[in-house]
Amino acid sequence: MQITEVVRCHGHPNITGKHRSTFEITKEEELTPKGTCILGTAADRGAADLSQEFKQMLADDRAELTTVLTVDGVSFTIKSQGSSLITLNHPTDLVWRRSSYVCGRTIGIYSDHVAETIPREITDALKTGSIMEVKMTVTVPEKVQRPSVQLLQVLFHTD
Repeated sequence: MQITEVVRCHGHPNITGKHRSTFEITKEEELTPKGTCILGTAADRGAADLSQEFKQMLADDRAELTTVLTVDGVSFTIKSQGSSLITLNHPTDLVWRRSSYVCGRTIGIYSDHVAETIPREITDALKTGSIMEVKMTVTVPEKVQRPSVQLLQVLFHTD
């Protein structure tokens, strides 16, 4: 099973992409130099705005999140995990984390990339105010069906 959500946001002159453990996009329009994890501002949606189906799929310990950031024709992919603790109820923010910490802003944990590892051509374009598309796809593997005892008895019954 899989479901995709797309969020669009804008760059900002104060984007630095220097944070070592997270990256974030926000609906907020202003950004101070202290926001070293923020890659996108003025997002068209925050965590609370995502669909219920998306939130439910991501709130599974088996969920895998693939996020593709696209700016000025350059794309970069981040892999993260979902968690049964994810609520996605924050009104403005979405945060990807290298750690397992979860709060209402957390969309992915154990992310393989954070702000400081995003390619500089993406963060440099965002500093000029470019628009970024954030495509998030959640995949949950199908549950493995174990054969019933009765089925096994039928299969292995010998006369």
